[in-house]
Amino acid sequence: MTAAQRMRRMRERRKGIGLHAVTRWEPRQPTIAAYSTHRLIEARSLAMHAAVARKIERDPALLAVPRRNLERWAQRWSDQPPSWLHEWRALLQRPWPEIAAIITEPSENGARLRQSSPFAGVLTPGERARIYAAFAP
Repeated sequence: MTAAQRMRRMRERRKGIGLHAVTRWEPRQPTIAAYSTHRLIEARSLAMHAAVARKIERDPALLAVPRRNLERWAQRWSDQPPSWLHEWRALLQRPWPEIAAIITEPSENGARLRQSSPFAGVLTPGERARIYAAFAP
């Protein structure tokens, strides 16, 4: 029996038990057209920063975390620091209510700033995991 004959026979057996060939990917559930993966990531980032803002509101000493991150990044890019590093340094000199408003702003500017956020380490791994689970596609 040739390879082609064996393949035909196998396909016939599979059809006989109700299997069919998959030639393209089709999602099981219809996706919501209004939300792309990018929008989902932006929404998750906004939710993370809202949680960061609530946590720092309760414990202002946590503002030391993003400031330490900025200092560490400044050392890494001492030759040619990126523009966002200077922007975040200036922002973190403002009063906390202004910082909180900026990091939770649902605007293009807020989304742009959140892409280079120095707030890593403020949330615990468990807090981050809960937010990621809530925004799982």
